[in-house]
Amino acid sequence: MARMDVRVAKANAPSRVNDPEGTKQNIIEVATKEFAENGLSGARIDEIAAKTKSSKRMIYYYFGDKEGLYLKVLEDAYSRVRAIEATLDLEDLPPVEALQKLVGFTFDHHNSHEAFIRLVMIENIHHGEFLARSPVIQKLNVTAIDAVRGIYDRGVKEGLFRPGLDPIELHWQISALCFFNVSNRATFSKIFKRELGSKKSLASLRTAVVEMIVRYVRKG
Repeated sequence: MARMDVRVAKANAPSRVNDPEGTKQNIIEVATKEFAENGLSGARIDEIAAKTKSSKRMIYYYFGDKEGLYLKVLEDAYSRVRAIEATLDLEDLPPVEALQKLVGFTFDHHNSHEAFIRLVMIENIHHGEFLARSPVIQKLNVTAIDAVRGIYDRGVKEGLFRPGLDPIELHWQISALCFFNVSNRATFSKIFKRELGSKKSLASLRTAVVEMIVRYVRKG
């Protein structure tokens, strides 16, 4: 009876062979942490394989090599943030409210996805080499600029935003303020002996970032 129970359990257990997409996603999730913590050169395929429902050979089968897996991790990270942005329904909001929502979302996303920030920092060390290889990421970032441009153009048309601003530079400014909150939090907290990651500090910083961007863009 016990042997029969074991056979039934095995038959009902999910098979990585029969779920290639699930297996690949599991590899990407584990690899995201590995690359974020150790960088491209420091990450080890052996470690990733040991922490996944796969094998080293399967990782190479799906992604080619370590650089191929790293690129897929980057694409997945950017795809996730852009997918959430697409659900914000910014075009249905008045321009000022839409801009506030976009900036607030960016701040919250970066704050809760430190691995994303670390991956971007690592890719900057590589001078954007792998981002440049990816048509997926290039296309995703076009949609990000389109979202900013849409909000800005509506605001200018309604006489709320001052004309002459560059949507790419505006995206840069939003990203810079929200990115720095995570990338430099540890050093700032140590230097100034103040926990900038506390709930109180984050709330204050978030409010200030949203207000700074809106004041910069508003007319008058």
